[in-house]
Amino acid sequence: MNTGSCLCGGIRFRIHAELAPVQICYCSQCRKAQGTAFGSNIPVKRADFELLSGQELLQCYSATPGKGRWFCRHCGSPIYSARDSLPDVLRVRAGTLDEPLHTRPAFHAHVASKCSWWDLPDDGLPRHPQGAS
Repeated sequence: MNTGSCLCGGIRFRIHAELAPVQICYCSQCRKAQGTAFGSNIPVKRADFELLSGQELLQCYSATPGKGRWFCRHCGSPIYSARDSLPDVLRVRAGTLDEPLHTRPAFHAHVASKCSWWDLPDDGLPRHPQGAS
C-alpha cells in the first residue's frame, strides 16, 4: 500500500495495490502541466485508488478532449489524469507519492518532442519517439 498527497496536504490518497513502473513522458502537454522537463506517471486502477481527504479541493482541467488533469485547487499540485477511453485507469503523478517507492521507471515516451534544455539520461531504458505502445 502506498500513500500520497498534494503540496499543502489538503488532498491525501492511498493506493491499494503494488505500483506499476513509472512512465516518463516528454510531450509538451506533460511538460507544461508539470512545469518540468517531463511528467512522471504511474498507471493505477481506479478501484485501487482511495481518496482519504480533499475531495472538495480536487479540480479538473481538460486541455485535450476526453482527458482530465486533476489538481489541488489550493496549492496547484497535479494529482492524476484520467481518460474517457480508459475509465478504469488513473495516471497518478509519481512525485505526489510518499517515499520510499518500490518501483522504477520503465521507459521514456515522446522523446522526439523533449525540451531543448534537458538531456535524456543514459539509463538503458527504452526510448519511444512518440508514445509507448
